[in-house]
Amino acid sequence: MGFVEFLIRRLLLIVLVLFGITVITFIVTHVVPVDPVAAYAGPQAPPSEVAQIRQEFGLDKPLPEQYVIYLWGLLHGNLGTSIHDNRPVAADIGTYLPATIELAAAAMIVAVVIGIPGGVLAAVNHNRFLDHVARIGSLAGVSLPVFYLGLLLLAVFYVKLNVLPGPGELSIFLSPPPRITGMMVVDSLLTGNFDDFVDALQHLIMPAVVLGVSSAGIILRITRSSMIETLREEFVRTARAKGAGRLRVIVIHALRNAMIPTVTVIGLAFGSLLAGAVLTETIFSWPGLGMYATTAVVSLDIPAIMGVTLIAAVAYSLVNLIVDLVYARLDPRIAERR
Repeated sequence: MGFVEFLIRRLLLIVLVLFGITVITFIVTHVVPVDPVAAYAGPQAPPSEVAQIRQEFGLDKPLPEQYVIYLWGLLHGNLGTSIHDNRPVAADIGTYLPATIELAAAAMIVAVVIGIPGGVLAAVNHNRFLDHVARIGSLAGVSLPVFYLGLLLLAVFYVKLNVLPGPGELSIFLSPPPRITGMMVVDSLLTGNFDDFVDALQHLIMPAVVLGVSSAGIILRITRSSMIETLREEFVRTARAKGAGRLRVIVIHALRNAMIPTVTVIGLAFGSLLAGAVLTETIFSWPGLGMYATTAVVSLDIPAIMGVTLIAAVAYSLVNLIVDLVYARLDPRIAERR
């Protein structure tokens, strides 16, 4: 199978997955034994007003007809109208999603910078002191609850030492830069606003570390296990026998072949972060998709819930596609087998 055919098959599979997600999400959100319109209108609203709101949002129609209308809207880029704020869901997601992308990207940088070198170092020093330290560190990173680590960092670096700013994306005494991408650090850099850039970067450090530490522990353990197995392979011994340097054997020969399981973990972790880090965004008052999803669930905002779920599915699917493409790059035989 050629690379182009492999790519086309993966794209078609993504379309089928997204269709299935819309069906499942639509059914689940409509079988919940709670009336979102009544919750939105309030307990004192007269039945006529509740009926009018239900008709306005199209919730008075049969479920199959509602789904067809919803699917037709999706094909035209319309995710519906939020019951909570009466705004287009697509506009709301466009407002909140960039902050989550920025936070997720920063967290993955932290995770990869810690996880991959730590895993390689642990594997090279298998069953030695550095290996034990790396394993204990990775276990601690995975075991620490996100809310505990977030509150701990705030208490130490914001309250006690006052070396990093508190919750939020930007200090209240600074004016946000003109919105270009929606990501505060990127927009302040693109507009040449150095004060905003430094402040936004400082605000990003703690939530990125909180999210990145857990993923770093998993990446480290997977990289370590894969590297230990790869270093025992015959082709590594052959490279050493031919006189290749220790660093070249580790980085060029062993690490490349050990990266496939690590790439899988990185892809899954990044997709999970894009789906919304609810606790971290809540603790650090980060205006991302996680906070929007929480508000949607609490207010029983069905269009918003479905919109967030669909975006999460798209994120996972795209990340999975990228992982498959990286697989094919690392080992072309994978594309031929799929």
